[in-house]
Amino acid sequence: MMVNLTCRMKQHIQPFERMLALKELRALTRSDVIPIDGDDATALTFATTTSCTAERLRDALAYWQFIGDDDAGLTSQIRMEATSLIARNGASPRQLAESVHSYAPHRLPKKRCLRYGTHGLHEYRGKFFPQLVRALINVADVPTGGVVLDPMCGSGTTLVEARCSGMRGYGIDMNPLSVFVSDAKCEALALAPTSLARAYDRLRTELQDPAPNREAARRNSCDADDREYLERWFDRGILRELNRMAGSIDRLPNDSIRKFYRVCLSNILREVSWQKTDDLRVRRHRPDISPGETTIRFLKEALRSTRTVVAFLAERGFVEGPRHVVVEGDARAASVAVPEVAGQVDVVVTSPPYATALPYIDTDRLSLIFLGLLQRNEHRRLDTLMIGNREITTRRRKEYWEYYRDHNNLLPNATRSMIDRVDRLNGRVAVGFRRRNVAALLSRYFFDMRKALQEMHALLKCGASAFLVIGNNRTTAGGVAVEINTADHLAEIGVDVGFNVEDDLSMDMLVSRDIFKNNAVRSERIVRLSKGQ
Repeated sequence: MMVNLTCRMKQHIQPFERMLALKELRALTRSDVIPIDGDDATALTFATTTSCTAERLRDALAYWQFIGDDDAGLTSQIRMEATSLIARNGASPRQLAESVHSYAPHRLPKKRCLRYGTHGLHEYRGKFFPQLVRALINVADVPTGGVVLDPMCGSGTTLVEARCSGMRGYGIDMNPLSVFVSDAKCEALALAPTSLARAYDRLRTELQDPAPNREAARRNSCDADDREYLERWFDRGILRELNRMAGSIDRLPNDSIRKFYRVCLSNILREVSWQKTDDLRVRRHRPDISPGETTIRFLKEALRSTRTVVAFLAERGFVEGPRHVVVEGDARAASVAVPEVAGQVDVVVTSPPYATALPYIDTDRLSLIFLGLLQRNEHRRLDTLMIGNREITTRRRKEYWEYYRDHNNLLPNATRSMIDRVDRLNGRVAVGFRRRNVAALLSRYFFDMRKALQEMHALLKCGASAFLVIGNNRTTAGGVAVEINTADHLAEIGVDVGFNVEDDLSMDMLVSRDIFKNNAVRSERIVRLSKGQ
């Protein structure tokens, strides 16, 4: 049966989000969308005639506020975002668990809200917007229970949105911290808000007790080299406090809750260490942190995270549906990591690293060691394997360049020309070690992404899409600025491995709010690749 519906868009969105809003509404309604109070570029209210129910649209849409005219027509997305405001009202987690339903319709966001639910857990460079993921799932018109894949899942934004949308989310990442955080964020969606509130109360009571410190047994069994490394990067008194917190978390009765608070603990490690907080390199400085302050910081972080997630769970309810799957693996061998979904993936939504961007493992080294996720002696090996890695030896650079010379026919002409130009410019003048590496690193990055795109193609259903949220960047070669238009290069490589390029959307990015904002990409693009029938 066809119904006439009035749909009101959010007011506080970027121009590219307006375009996505119209795309997602048209995809779900499969009908014309007519502006009422302006044109496509200015209107907030639109009309459509569709067989899609109002309930379905309210539950799915990412960039819309009302389907209908009253509070009953509020979209689930707006209600979820509102919980982040409710979480700041000063109520305790237990109070929030009991009262959030009475607040939600009256505390609507008045600006963009990106960190609701578990999305606000743990700083992570390169996070992308949860609404963007939800909108792209809608644009792809993935059916309930469909398969959503992110083969470079980072902190799990795609997986959280897939689970909240009733999809089967699959994530792959080589970084053990990425896998741990993604898993914890998804598992927390199935917690009872009262159980999380009780766990916080228990932690707070135990850690505020002035009794002698009780250290977790696992810290005493830590590898000697790792223990020595931690002692070089933390004041011993602070390390004792951290160990006490780890022990208290280990004694919580529920594994998903233990993961949740380990993530909270991980999120403060960098700021209480001797690592310079906002520097990507391994650089030391000693902050002035008094005894007991580390515990205060942890409890503050734990309270903030608990409030946010409890409010979300109380409003949203238990997130039912298929469970997520997240594994340590390589996007270049994704079909090996998740063979069970070969040829069954309905959509890929991923934000690949960009070339020579970040020392991912080194950046996370303190959390990896403290949480027991990766021994220090494994860090260099894994960092070398990461796509986009920028840390290589002279021998490795020569190997990469030899491979490029032998196989550069696998890359598009424009990609080869850019790499050769960087090499030629750097060869004209005396440059440092890092500059000499750039051409070889760029070649390795695009070969790696070619393999990753081949794997995505193999895993997708015929007719399905892969959305790549890609940051362009630049380098300086021989004193000349060279643009690395990664989106264009990957789109061409995608065509070479069998994809069709459907469309391309530029994004005007907000300034990053995370601790690495000085290294953030200022603009990104969304490239849509489709697998032929």
